[in-house]
Amino acid sequence: MYGDPATIRKILTELGDTWAVVGLSTNQHRAAYGVAGVLQRFGKRVVPVHPKAETVHGEQGYASLSDIPFPVDVVDVFVNSDLAGPVADEAVRIGAKAVWYQLGVVDEAAYERARAAGLDMVMDRCPAIEIPRLG
Repeated sequence: MYGDPATIRKILTELGDTWAVVGLSTNQHRAAYGVAGVLQRFGKRVVPVHPKAETVHGEQGYASLSDIPFPVDVVDVFVNSDLAGPVADEAVRIGAKAVWYQLGVVDEAAYERARAAGLDMVMDRCPAIEIPRLG
């Protein structure tokens, strides 16, 4: 359900190429840094979202999703499950098309809210693992 193959395929291939990566910083030892690099290699524009608003992988960072001055297609979430719900709610407010919770990030109530608002959503999956599976 939370990792439905059809939804994964749709998010990765049909919903657009601008991905806001929440939790992405210049720390190269964090998973977000590596996954963002993979997304870029597969043609996605990666927008760092982190309180420090750092430039990462050549892209200007923003302190919050609401600070991004252009449309975002997918919000990729690298924060603790306890903090992930408000990120999904903010994704709805900014008009994103989908929310992707990374491995280990699960919030069933947020999933239901995002889906009810019309967004596609995946939880507990990694796009860097899923993209190569598309073939």
